[in-house]
Amino acid sequence: MTDLPSTYLRRRRAWVVALATILIGGAVIGIGEASRQAAATDTLARGSGSAMVAELEQRLPEGSGSTAIVLFTAERGTLSDAQVASLDAAYAAELATATSSSSGSGAATGSTPSGTPQGPGGAPRLTVSSDHTAALGVIPITAEGNAANSAAVADLRAAVRSAAPAGVTAQVTGPAAVQADLGAVFNGANTRLLLVTASVVALLLLITYRSPILWVVPLVVVGIADRMTAVIATHALTWLGIRWDESTVGILSVLVFGAGTDYALLLISRYRDELRLTEDRYAAMAQAVRRTAEAVIPSATTVVLGVLTLLLSLIPTTRGLGAASAIGIVVAAGYALVVLPTVLVLFGRWVFWPVVPRVGQSQLVDGHSLWRRVGDTVARRPSAFVAGTLVLLAGLSLGITRIDSGLSTADQFIAKPEAIAAAQRLARSFPAGSSDPVVVITRSDGQAVVDAARTVDGVASATVTNQGSGLTQVSVVLRSDPGSAAATTQVRDLRTALSGIPGTEVGGTVAQSIDAADAAGHDRLVIMPLILGLVFAALVLLLRSLVAPVILVATVVATYLAALGAAWWVFTGIFGFAALDVTAPLTSFLFLVALGVDYNIFLVTRAREEAAGHGAREGMLRSLAATGGVITSAGILLAAVFAVLGVLPLVVLAQVGGIICIGVLLDTLLVRTVLVPAVAELLGDRFWWPRTVSRQRHSEPEAVTAGA
Repeated sequence: MTDLPSTYLRRRRAWVVALATILIGGAVIGIGEASRQAAATDTLARGSGSAMVAELEQRLPEGSGSTAIVLFTAERGTLSDAQVASLDAAYAAELATATSSSSGSGAATGSTPSGTPQGPGGAPRLTVSSDHTAALGVIPITAEGNAANSAAVADLRAAVRSAAPAGVTAQVTGPAAVQADLGAVFNGANTRLLLVTASVVALLLLITYRSPILWVVPLVVVGIADRMTAVIATHALTWLGIRWDESTVGILSVLVFGAGTDYALLLISRYRDELRLTEDRYAAMAQAVRRTAEAVIPSATTVVLGVLTLLLSLIPTTRGLGAASAIGIVVAAGYALVVLPTVLVLFGRWVFWPVVPRVGQSQLVDGHSLWRRVGDTVARRPSAFVAGTLVLLAGLSLGITRIDSGLSTADQFIAKPEAIAAAQRLARSFPAGSSDPVVVITRSDGQAVVDAARTVDGVASATVTNQGSGLTQVSVVLRSDPGSAAATTQVRDLRTALSGIPGTEVGGTVAQSIDAADAAGHDRLVIMPLILGLVFAALVLLLRSLVAPVILVATVVATYLAALGAAWWVFTGIFGFAALDVTAPLTSFLFLVALGVDYNIFLVTRAREEAAGHGAREGMLRSLAATGGVITSAGILLAAVFAVLGVLPLVVLAQVGGIICIGVLLDTLLVRTVLVPAVAELLGDRFWWPRTVSRQRHSEPEAVTAGA
């Protein structure tokens, strides 16, 4: 990397490189993102019982789709006989349409789903509640893929509403409707997320540089990198057979904008410093790229290795997120170190207007900046600052002792969609589990499964609903709300009761939640220590030290625990979230540790450079003076970018974004600004043990003389 800048940052070559990379980026973007058909097992734990049920369902008649539940409720009083008769006719028509469509697609089906009540002449009828305030019916949805399922549910909702007589409210719930409402979260969401993210980045860059021109350059470069990453990542994942979904692309965009802008801030800050030392802007940029690369390349490598640990996850789409994030970081770092320098250097010094750097101006490291004053204050009483910071972080961490994990289906949405509202209304007139029955599939005798299921406490009913290909499907309705702790206990009891029947697996939403929690526990135990080990090893190789890496990794862990604890108080006290999604701790830990190490590397690589001529203690203070502004700007920007995930009405993304936002702010404003400099001040040269970084100032001229 030492000689690379001189090869592409020459006056003529810079034009060629800038133009070529932009044209290549445009061509790649023109290809467009890949698309894929979502599978039922995309978000289910590999090898779990619920994942096996989802796979086996595809072999059953009508198994290529899902089911919707139509719910009719009396707006006042009870349903009259005339209203029920009218609704029965509408239900029979919709059921006939659904089964006819299913048969036309090649699936072997009967005229009605098994267990559907029938009136005289075999006509299917709705199930009326005992209090006669509501009636429900099951409609098979055989559409494949999220888009087709959403369209089918939308058509069904329109049909039942038009068929409902006066005084009756029609709603659609059930697994297919929940899936459709969940998919609606991402309708245009990635575009909205991209626009909000770009706007936030633009605003913060404008505030940071206080220039009407400069902010445009990194924003455009990072924007091209983001769109290019989306295309490369989706096609690469498709080619590799790794599963991904719409949330993968959204999180990837936030990551590329955050990391890419961080790298850009570091490069531009160093370039500004070099312009104060040399008149030749090409030479200044070459030196800036060399110095920036010393921090960015190890940092990006560490982040890439960190996110790749997600390939060990039991959840398919989580593995996709890890692979996509690795691609995003590589592209972001490449654009920051190759494309941005060539584009920026072409504009000349005037791009910094109105604060144009001139040769002879003092550098931040030599001046009396805010961050130097902060460093001097910390250096006067380092022990007090270490103790105070640790007490504050420990206090914030207390929130983790109160965390409840595991979101029910109803709690996954910030705004309550129709499927959830209908399920809650259904629970007032029918067994609560009617909206989302437990699905059991067996290769053995179906009646044996029914008999065993009915013995489990909390089971309202068990009925054979489908048969074929040597498989039998049993629908088990629980009396408890599917999102409750009681339902979880009942599904565990059901699994125990059916464990003696060979070839029997229990699935459905509640079982999936149980398996997801177990998978999340496995992922945390495997991936979290591995991430810390990789970060520690990377810091050891970079710094050739043992003490500094231990301290830096410990500060990252302390920051994460404090962020998680503080976020829990925010989630429950302000937003009213009932629980933390089981995947949120791992995802936020990964990004906080992987991206938090960026600021560690930015700070300590400059401290090591300064320590060579000024000693370990003074070197850390000079590093804080030089990098404090850029690290703070980068941290605030990164925190704001991840907070943008809250624009999506999905609780898990809001939680992940919130934890990372709080963690990055703590890391930027407290840990990297106060705690690390204070510890370095206390330890002096021991901070770098076993390496010695301090040299006497007069040793460098002696070395030159000797060399001469």
